[in-house]
Amino acid sequence: MNINKALVLTWLVCVAAGCNDKEDECVTVPDTDGIGIDLQFIQLQDTIAAIESKDQLVSFLTRYPVMRDQLLGRRNYPDDSVFINTLYQRFLHPGFDTLLLETRRIFGDAAKLKAQFHLAFTNLKYYYPDFVPPTIQTVITGLESDLVVTDTLILVALDYYLGKEGKYRPRLYDYLLDRYEPEDIVPSCMLIFGIGERFNKTSLEDNTVLADMIAYGKSFYFAKHMLPCVPDSTFIWYSARDIRGARKNEDLIWARLIEDQVLFSTNHVIKQKYLGERPKTLEVGEDCPGRIAQWVGWEIVKKYMDSHPDVTLAQLMSTSDPQQVFRESRYKPE
Repeated sequence: MNINKALVLTWLVCVAAGCNDKEDECVTVPDTDGIGIDLQFIQLQDTIAAIESKDQLVSFLTRYPVMRDQLLGRRNYPDDSVFINTLYQRFLHPGFDTLLLETRRIFGDAAKLKAQFHLAFTNLKYYYPDFVPPTIQTVITGLESDLVVTDTLILVALDYYLGKEGKYRPRLYDYLLDRYEPEDIVPSCMLIFGIGERFNKTSLEDNTVLADMIAYGKSFYFAKHMLPCVPDSTFIWYSARDIRGARKNEDLIWARLIEDQVLFSTNHVIKQKYLGERPKTLEVGEDCPGRIAQWVGWEIVKKYMDSHPDVTLAQLMSTSDPQQVFRESRYKPE
């Protein structure tokens, strides 16, 4: 039996059986006693819904330029007049009030969301004492956009994250909708922090698949430590079954990456197949989720950190040599 058939067969058996591996466990929960943060959490969805004139809309957008330019996409419109008229018609449409009510039903007063941001930022400050939490602003946009994350500001379009329980959902493929549940907001923000150059140092000269795998792996590892008890599946947007299947078939996945000479390839087609956004990694098997090389990168980083207990999270994130992490992890699935 060739390796591809073996992968498909084993994966199908795993999915059918449920692969009752142990559930996700918490990683180390840091001792944050004595660490205080000043969390600025500003809800603007009611303010947007209360706009009654174009002058009020212009005034609002002037006060919040990042929201105007990045979340609402000013650059996508030919001029200011078209932009303002389009938003004005959207915000005053009766359906916008209905969307606001639905957002309130799902998120309530957003206390749970605020608490999770507070937890993540408190942990982040534990690992990076100089960290200053960004201001958080929540809005609804009419399902136009999801998140904007900068060093100083996080904008969350709550209506994009109503999830399976919501009456309204963004127009996306089903496999992409899975990452737009209410509980995905803070993990997604932590992943964006974790992949950005502020925390995740990378080598600009290394354009291999392996370099991308390690960069993604570090970002998942980082995000998990900001939210220690959130399941792995939430960070990588796999189902629990996908995670169990990947763990069960890790040796076969690795064999496919080696057989196809994926690790040191710089070919963009290869990168798209193994790292890119796809519902399935068909090169591995019909039931293998997309972005499987990202997941393997996470496993390599975990192995590296398990074998280097004296390395701190900050030291891992500042390690810019992906081959060093790979080599010293001695990663090789059983």
